[in-house]
Amino acid sequence: MKKTILISIFFLGTFLIANAQNSENDLNVGVLIQKTQHLYWENGIGVDFTADYLLNKHLHLKAGYVTSRLGSRMVSNAIKQDNLVLGFDFRFRPTKPFQIFAGLNTGFFYADYENPVFDVLPNTSLLLSTEAGVVYQFRYPDISVGLSAGYNFINGDGISKTGTLFPIYYKMGVFYKLKTKK
Repeated sequence: MKKTILISIFFLGTFLIANAQNSENDLNVGVLIQKTQHLYWENGIGVDFTADYLLNKHLHLKAGYVTSRLGSRMVSNAIKQDNLVLGFDFRFRPTKPFQIFAGLNTGFFYADYENPVFDVLPNTSLLLSTEAGVVYQFRYPDISVGLSAGYNFINGDGISKTGTLFPIYYKMGVFYKLKTKK
């Protein structure tokens, strides 16, 4: 399984690099703020990439890392949990400032219960979620702000899956465009 994921990432990276030579592409980096419904605040970083050869910038590839260590854990005794996510979005109206998107995400979830008593409980899970929302791209400076809601298809019950992986989450992202190449 891990080998298949690494090989897929390698081929995707090779494809992106090979096609980026003669294309206009955008690389955005920023901060993510995520709230799991009825649970924790999680914060982190994200990357968003698009190019002309990705359906004329309708398709956006993204990666993100959010953690409760930079959210609820800082002000309470919340469980330390980490989400590493890869995904893609389809953007409607990619040339307009106001855009609507829908996408699919996958990744890995880890919860650190800290106490050895809880070692019998599952603390890792694969992630598979869908997400939809809106993005507004400001012309100056090159900043975009997005709001979205998502649903985790794999969520926890505390017995066979991680108990702190809830199905519904809300996310806000603020991104800065690092690079535009033509």
